[in-house]
Amino acid sequence: MPENTAANVRVALVTGGTGGIGRVVVGRLAADGFAVAVHYSGNKERAEAMVAGIVSGGGRAIAIGGDIADENDVAAAFDAVESAFGGIDVVVNTAGIMVLAPVAELNLDDLDRVHRTNIRGTFVVSQQAARRVRPGGAIINFSTSVIRTQLPTYAAYVASKAAVEGITMILARELRGRDITVNTVAPGPTATPLFYNGKDEAAVERFAKATPLERLGRPEDISETVAFLAGPARWVNGQVIYTNGGLA
Repeated sequence: MPENTAANVRVALVTGGTGGIGRVVVGRLAADGFAVAVHYSGNKERAEAMVAGIVSGGGRAIAIGGDIADENDVAAAFDAVESAFGGIDVVVNTAGIMVLAPVAELNLDDLDRVHRTNIRGTFVVSQQAARRVRPGGAIINFSTSVIRTQLPTYAAYVASKAAVEGITMILARELRGRDITVNTVAPGPTATPLFYNGKDEAAVERFAKATPLERLGRPEDISETVAFLAGPARWVNGQVIYTNGGLA
């Protein structure tokens, strides 16, 4: 069996690759034939276990740690991917945090923390991606459907994700002529640890019933959209894709 090389294998870097959505995105891209770099911020053991599983199945993968808001860490991550696989075709930026509180009560240190990861982190990753993604590639950021539903207590999170959408729209136009698409996926309520945190059973049920499909999204649902944008969706560019089961 010939060795996979940068000449015949597309390469993806997934930030937040050990998270609820990120982990499934990594698996989907690996199944689609990508060589995958699994980025983690703190869960090295999970990242290495994911890599071992991909490699044992005949795929190619590496684990990379670092702070996505630190430009030196992110540059080093991109360097490591290029060194391992010869280049980068797709960057999926799933890494993010959420702190919920009413505007009147939110601790401003929490606001700074959310914005550092979600806004600065997205900007730093997008900056490196804009410099390094190869022609025919894709940059995929993550927002939230709460931008539309405007739920109380989500102000800090929604503000950060609105910024992500703005970064995406402008970067798509700045990369004119490069044959690189830039899009944002905006999931609805999805069954991940981030979603379940702080919600009781009644709240979870309300979210599930809010969509016409009357269920929570699954990480696999979100990974389908990512796989589409990472692969065949060459005419989808500068868009926010609301992957939310019909939530308003």
